[in-house]
Amino acid sequence: MRWATRLNCHVDRAACAWLIRRFLDSEAEFVFVEDPDEVPDDATAFDIPGVDLSHHGGECSFETFLRRYELADPILWDIAKIVHEADLEDERYGTSEAPGLDVLIRGLSLISDDSELLRLSAPLFDGLYEYKRQALLLGRKPS
Repeated sequence: MRWATRLNCHVDRAACAWLIRRFLDSEAEFVFVEDPDEVPDDATAFDIPGVDLSHHGGECSFETFLRRYELADPILWDIAKIVHEADLEDERYGTSEAPGLDVLIRGLSLISDDSELLRLSAPLFDGLYEYKRQALLLGRKPS
């Protein structure tokens, strides 16, 4: 399936792309557009103002994905809080990881095109997921 989003990815779009590939569509193909009118007819748009899979009700696109696809995994919801804070900086959740994730994704965006950024950031999200999973299982921070 094809998925379309805006050019110049940052944390929310990178996180959504990871979520799509890891939990919804392992064969996902991403298209990057400058203008919402450029979204191909055969693509599902995300993190573009005015589309279903975008910001709604004060939530970031990652949170919208979790709700729309009924993904109840508590680890994904922990990650959603981090992505929300990194993207919106509204201090709703006050996650300590958000500034670091934001810096890492912004740094990657400075040295990579969008496709490469998604490729490079996927292991960051995989690691964050595993860290949070281990913390939940152990009841403490993993060592």
